[in-house]
Amino acid sequence: MSDLADPSRSATTASTTATLLVIAYRMRDTIAESIASALAQTVVCEIIVSDDCSGDGTIEAAQAAIAGYVGPHTISVRSTPSNLGLCGHLNDLAQIAHGDVLVFLAGDDVAYPQRVERLLAEMAAHPDAMVVGSSVDDIDPAGRVIATRARGLPALLDQRWFLRRGKLLCVLGASMAVRRSLIVDLPPLQGMVEDTMLTLRAALLGECRCVAEPLLGYRRHENNLNDFMNDRSEKNFATYERRTRRLVTMYRNIAADQERCVAASADLAEERKRLALELANMYRLEADMREALIDKPRSQWLQPLWRGLKHPGLRRKSAERALKLLLPRRWFGRS
Repeated sequence: MSDLADPSRSATTASTTATLLVIAYRMRDTIAESIASALAQTVVCEIIVSDDCSGDGTIEAAQAAIAGYVGPHTISVRSTPSNLGLCGHLNDLAQIAHGDVLVFLAGDDVAYPQRVERLLAEMAAHPDAMVVGSSVDDIDPAGRVIATRARGLPALLDQRWFLRRGKLLCVLGASMAVRRSLIVDLPPLQGMVEDTMLTLRAALLGECRCVAEPLLGYRRHENNLNDFMNDRSEKNFATYERRTRRLVTMYRNIAADQERCVAASADLAEERKRLALELANMYRLEADMREALIDKPRSQWLQPLWRGLKHPGLRRKSAERALKLLLPRRWFGRS
């Protein structure tokens, strides 16, 4: 008897259905491997392979990868009519998915066979969990492991942890399983990057969790969104300025998302709403500090830096930035 049909297995998926979203943009060379890993999952899933209008042959490679498939999973391949960006793509997919839980799989990553089963089991054990992520194994473009058990976070993450931690960390979006309601019952995701917004939404409405075991091969290459946002390709001011402007926009989008979610959650406990607005303020303050360093006269750095020094989660960052008052701006980004 195959594992997929074994009645002795956990009944996790009997009450919780999963849609595995294989999300692709210009991933022609890796999409077949990603799809093969989706089809190898040990629990039955709806699988939606969705290309964000790449125009590079990704959709054709995906169609070839599923040609002739006969098995327990339901799988479809589709493309957006125009490029939506990651957040818009997720909004779109959440509307057509049938699963209670959406499991993300980038079209350049490799899901380990037990991944969906393990994430669903964690959600079944913790019914308040709105997002569950995991650590990952970093792999290179050829699929070789370059770092094991990377990018993990504590088992339980709440609003106070994010406020105190100060590194503006979040569950890695590529590793996430998300309650579908976290997207469809709240305002649409806006911006370029989804993972912090979804992490903080989860902490607002319930629990955010992370399992310690790696469940994914996370492919590292020059087109990673995380590396694009945190571009350190050159050690000069131009690269520093470009990176800073991207992060300023991202942090303001995160703050605005928390505010929209609070406004849309009238029945939520007042303490959760208060903490969510504190988190929004923290991200706006981080954006203000970063923007001041590249755009404002030094006399105008002091006010956001002082606000940062008073914020428990931003004290270290603020103290480090205060040292930049002594340096020429052209030196920023050299270290």
